Amino acid sequence: MKILLDENLHNKLKFRFPDHEVTTVRDMGWSGKRNGELMKLMIDYEFELLVTLDKGFDHQHNFNKYPIPVLVLKVKRSDYEYLLPLVSKIKAVLDSELSQGVTVILPD
Repeated sequence: MKILLDENLHNKLKFRFPDHEVTTVRDMGWSGKRNGELMKLMIDYEFELLVTLDKGFDHQHNFNKYPIPVLVLKVKRSDYEYLLPLVSKIKAVLDSELSQGVTVILPD
């Protein structure tokens, strides 16, 4: 699966998913892009999933126009150590059939 990590996520997170092609917004040179523009670029570059910390993402987009699954990680802080406990939950979601729109991943 071709996955894009939003710029608000730690770069090291991409190495936790070796079975997938994971790229960051920074890697693509898309830092500072607004979400609508980012979603269009994702479609143009054939990304299949966006992972973000943007809690308002589901209220900001028309998923009929941009039919991309989005994982929103709900953590206290964006530090890497707060993201690590979610890796197994993200992997479980990746192993299931993803539908367009937002799926929220919560810590235990």
